[in-house]
Amino acid sequence: MFRADVGIKEDEIKEIGELHNEHAHKTIDASGQYVAPGFVDVNNHSDTYWRFFISPDLPSLIYQGITTIVGGNCGSSLAPLVNKDIIQSVQKWTDIRYVNLNWLRMDEFLEEMERRKISVNFATLVGHSTLRRGVMGDAVRGLNTEEVKKVKHMLNDAIKDGAIGFSTGLVYTHAKLASEKEITELISVVKKFDGVYATHIRGESSELMKAVEEAIRVAQISGVKLQITHLKAMGKESWHLMDEALNLIETARASGVDVDFDVYPYDYTGSVLYTLLPDWVAEGGKKAMISRLKDPSIRSKVIAEMITDGFDYSKVFISISPLDKNLRKKKIVDIAKNLGKSVEETVIDTLVASEGRVMTILDVLSEKNVEKAIKNPFSIISSNGAGYNTDHYKTGEHIHARNFGSFPRVLAKYVRDRKIISWEEAVRKMSGKPAEKYGIKKRGLIKNGNFADVIVFNPNEIQDLATKENPYQYSKGINWMMVNGKVVLENGKYNGIRAGEVIRR
Repeated sequence: MFRADVGIKEDEIKEIGELHNEHAHKTIDASGQYVAPGFVDVNNHSDTYWRFFISPDLPSLIYQGITTIVGGNCGSSLAPLVNKDIIQSVQKWTDIRYVNLNWLRMDEFLEEMERRKISVNFATLVGHSTLRRGVMGDAVRGLNTEEVKKVKHMLNDAIKDGAIGFSTGLVYTHAKLASEKEITELISVVKKFDGVYATHIRGESSELMKAVEEAIRVAQISGVKLQITHLKAMGKESWHLMDEALNLIETARASGVDVDFDVYPYDYTGSVLYTLLPDWVAEGGKKAMISRLKDPSIRSKVIAEMITDGFDYSKVFISISPLDKNLRKKKIVDIAKNLGKSVEETVIDTLVASEGRVMTILDVLSEKNVEKAIKNPFSIISSNGAGYNTDHYKTGEHIHARNFGSFPRVLAKYVRDRKIISWEEAVRKMSGKPAEKYGIKKRGLIKNGNFADVIVFNPNEIQDLATKENPYQYSKGINWMMVNGKVVLENGKYNGIRAGEVIRR
């Protein structure tokens, strides 16, 4: 960091230096504060959580200093769609009865986003599961040779239309049986365009090492830029694997693999409830899963396997489901107690009643591992969240605090208070590094000729306020923010201006 003035004209940074003799229509006094590039959140779900359409202001992102987001993560994107029914690939987060689609191709989707105008810049990856559902429907299996050709063609067109890369969600039902060969073949298309490959790896518990090894192996074979999405070790019995995973990444970097990972600064996570079931239950998709869970004999077998697994359900909270307003308790063990049933029965009943659309909060991560990840030179800070306003609490959804607090939390907790990393390193992990990794040009740096995505924050006051118990609280300490040269945050208050642009490859 260094002391200087920043001159902005229209949407561009024009001059940096001693500018006190210059004249401007507006002068922002940043004395005693830090001026930084706007933050780039490469793991954001405002698209697949349908937040763009419900709350395009995305204020929980604005108050974090986020000026650019990347969607299409974890295998699900809102385009390209073979037909409107393929939107079911994101149904675990969105009730599709309220979805109105007027696009199929990626270029049509990006044009629609431009018309709608959101408050931050938006780029997107192409979702692997979205493509697979386009050619396979509800089937759960590997792609055959002809289907691989079709998916490669769709992926190629979507990137030509402006997507910046490709994502997989290999932990989810419809991608679990995708082979390593299938992934390697598809990312050859991404490499051709110098795009990024972001993967929610196959397992984050006991399977963590094999999953990281697979991701690195396909990157070595293809030469693609690899981003491991929200790297973590879930469950106390797997926490020790985080060191080994980080060592794998560091070794791969030393051998020339372009691999990084992103992390959000919380020791609890969110996931779909059905991942707590034995894998075989979800084979064939959500309808098949619900049908099995309604069958008394199969239900008994599922319960028996869940009991044998020994999972600690006291760490599971219901976050989002169609039943939100009817649930007086959110902790799955409390719901079970209220109903006079076992926890395993309650998990099954909740899935059946919600048609499988249940998100959870799981208290299963290690704070020490979070620190290690943030400190690692190959990490990028992300939210793995979406944009909300504080009124959303009225829906009854109990969302993760990361939606409101991720970026300020890193600066407050890990930089200012614990001094795990420096201000400069943290800001780079939030701006320049992700912009560079994802090929987002002229953003992420305070530099002449770059777009004027700029924030001004008070290092002594910046703070996340969202908590696990009360997530609906905006962060504080970011006092000014410009998106493409337009002031959107003034003296710590969002003014309602939506100045975001669609970013194409």
